Amino acid sequence: MSQTAAVWFVVLAAVAGANLPFINQRLLAVVPLKTPKGLPVRLVELVLCYLLVGGMALLLEQRAGQIAPQGWEFYAITATLFLTLAFPGFVYRYLFKRHG
Repeated sequence: MSQTAAVWFVVLAAVAGANLPFINQRLLAVVPLKTPKGLPVRLVELVLCYLLVGGMALLLEQRAGQIAPQGWEFYAITATLFLTLAFPGFVYRYLFKRHG
């Protein structure tokens, strides 16, 4: 996989992973629940998706060459970017008024 393709793959995985907790009622998109998911469960799923996408990006970076050392600033910025990418799913789930 080329470097450009790997970057776009990570970006698309981040968009999908950030919105996944908000677009379904299953736990981690796999386990069906008897009761609807609340916001705390969705936020925990969001953190787990962030870690999963970050791990996948780390693996792709390792395959491309040496892993660059990162400080806390990198993780703070990527976490806020992940939250920003989750905004459409949050709006769909909690702010979009359904008529009918």
